[in-house]
Amino acid sequence: MRRLPWIIGALVVVIVVVIAAPYLYRAARGGDDAPAPTVSIDGAEAATGDLDGSWVVVPGTAPNETSAGYTVDEILRGEPVTVVGSTSEVSGEATISGTVLESASFDVQVAGIETDIDRRDEQARSPQILDAGAHPFATLTVAEPVDLASVPTDGTTASIPMEIDLTIKGTTVREEIEVTVLRTGDNLIASGAVPLTWAEVGVEPPSLGFVAVEPSGTIDFLVSLARR
Repeated sequence: MRRLPWIIGALVVVIVVVIAAPYLYRAARGGDDAPAPTVSIDGAEAATGDLDGSWVVVPGTAPNETSAGYTVDEILRGEPVTVVGSTSEVSGEATISGTVLESASFDVQVAGIETDIDRRDEQARSPQILDAGAHPFATLTVAEPVDLASVPTDGTTASIPMEIDLTIKGTTVREEIEVTVLRTGDNLIASGAVPLTWAEVGVEPPSLGFVAVEPSGTIDFLVSLARR
């Protein structure tokens, strides 16, 4: 009979952990993540030179530092929570003839994408999800030429429709999105978000019981380019 209090105590601990886990998880996260970065005109200058030529991705400077990643919603005990993962490990280049963007392609280092929880990041890199080992890069490519003549030269932005090919885990999907473009000084900066249903690219959203990941999200990017 002396064991009964220990058994009851152990059951109470288990029940408390099960009930409290979702709330502890949210408390550890601190609520929604900050939104993925988009082009900012803070500190923007009038453009110098023209658009014609070859451009290469550079790190950029705040608030327009190059980055890419994902945004996804989780359902935590029926309550939505937004998660944003990002990395600065982005490379690529673009070619402009006159004012026409003839080509642009950007590679994102999948293993570099991080959120605020290491365990989530390790899971995201696994073969069931992004499979960073077998597919180290995700690629964003402008699928069709685009005229950038409407982009202002006064340090303000324009929204340009673009066809984007997104490749994840060897599978490519195409979406038309609005890309925000800024010319500032000698730099060209662009940002956008490609909507994606994870199953389209063979990604299986994880479920942790009290946390379920929504079946769709966005792949976000902000690239700062300098003339080559």
